[in-house]
Formats: sequence, C-alpha cells, structure tokens
Amino acid sequence: MREMTLGQYYPSNSSVHKLDPRIKFLLTIAYIVMVFFVNTFFVYGTLFVLIIVVCLLAKVPLLRLFRTLRGILILMLITVILTAVFSSGGEYAEPIASWWIFTIYIEGIIAAGMLGCRLILLILGPTLLTLTTTPVELTDGIERLLWSLSKIKIPVHEFAMIMSIALRFIPTLFEETDKIIAAQKARGADFESGNIFKRIKALVPILIPLFISSFRRADELADAMDSRCYNGSKGRTRMKVLKFRWRDLIAFLLVASIFFMVLLFRYNWWNCTWLTTFLGMVS
Repeated sequence: MREMTLGQYYPSNSSVHKLDPRIKFLLTIAYIVMVFFVNTFFVYGTLFVLIIVVCLLAKVPLLRLFRTLRGILILMLITVILTAVFSSGGEYAEPIASWWIFTIYIEGIIAAGMLGCRLILLILGPTLLTLTTTPVELTDGIERLLWSLSKIKIPVHEFAMIMSIALRFIPTLFEETDKIIAAQKARGADFESGNIFKRIKALVPILIPLFISSFRRADELADAMDSRCYNGSKGRTRMKVLKFRWRDLIAFLLVASIFFMVLLFRYNWWNCTWLTTFLGMVS
C-alpha cells in the first residue's frame, strides 16, 4: 500500500505542471469520459502512449506513476477473470475452454482485455493529475470552475476544499494502514491463513485503529486550520491569480482533437472507407 501514488504531488518545473489547474481538471474529466467511448485495443494503446508522453513531459518518473496500479492489482485481476469467465459468447460462438459450470469464449477474453485496459487508463489519468497539481491549486481550480453555483448559496469553496483534502490524505491513510498491519503482525496477528471469513474477521484489528487514527488526524487538521484563522471563502484572497495562457489553449485543442478521433473511430459518422478498412485490420 505504501506504493500508492494517487493524491501525492511530484514537484517539477515542467510545462504540464504550469498548466492552469482548471484546464487540467477539465481535461482529466474529458479523458475519463473518452476512455468509456473506446472500443478497440488500438485506441487503448494510443491513449496508453499518450499517458506516457504526458508523464515524460511532466518529468515524472514512469515508475512513480505505475506504482498506483500495484495497490489495486488483485482487485483488477479478479474483475478481469470474472469478466472472462461469465461473459457470453453469443448465440453462435464456440467455447475455447469449459470446466464445470464455467465456459470461456474468445469474446469473453476480448471483453476482459478491454475492461483491464479501461481500468488501467482510468487510474493513470487522475493519478497524473494529482502528481502534477498541488492540493491548493486543485482547490482553487475547482472553486473557480464552480463559482457560479455560489450564487445560489452552494458552498463551492468548502466542497473544493473537502475534495482536495480527501485526495491529499489517500496516500497518508495507506501509509497508516501499512504501519498498523506491521504492528499487528509484530503482536502475532495472522492475516494470510484461513478461509475468507477468517481473513475478513482478521481485518477488524486493522480497521478500528485506522478509523481512530483518521478521526485524530481530522481533528488535528481542524485545529491547525482554526489556529490559522481559516474561515472558509469569506474574505479569502489568493497569492496566485489563475490565468489562462497559450499553453492551456494548446493542451485543450490537443485533447479535443484526440477526443474527436476516438469518437470517429467508434461511430465512423461519414462511413469513411479507409477507416472501416483500418478498423478491420486492427480489430
């Protein structure tokens, strides 16, 4: 769990770090929506290359980015396996393997592969956002994007602050969980033997101290904010005023172009012959 990088910030003087946080937040949302429209492995591979290119431009070590996947690797494998086993192959599909009540079709394996690629991309995108954006910048960006909602008495600033704090404390909670597990193992706790019910029961000595630690940290954070006279958005000023620059426009146009190509590959609105041929080759 200590390898979890979601919520951590990696300082660098790159062009990606200098992008306006509002643009980065909107582009991340567009990226997440875009991933759900992908239906070919070729486009998944293209998005994967895009993530690597952005990571290199941000001067973030690739290993640091991909560490996030280690925390959910088991859950992802279980999801992919269940998809492969329980996916139907269609009325005329022939199974490639069968055992007991389980039957595996080639369509199920393809669906499982698609799901695995989608999960990986959905994790890497937001992780890259938090690696290149500080919690303060993220809070200011979300608040500026939703400022119009404050006109109808919606606490936009508080909502943005809660979201940024939650992202920031994700790695802290994982680190705290590691420490609690190590402490319980030193006292003779066993988390790896027995059936699934015994293992779930063994998690109780971890969850209770984790909840207590979380409430203690929340109380300490509240005291720290009070000691600094924090009173929400009332009368609050910013040291750095957010401004759109030319690099933000370029990033927006690039992602918009990629989104358009993803939609074109999926729907082929104009029935382009070359696109139909290409999709047949990569499918």
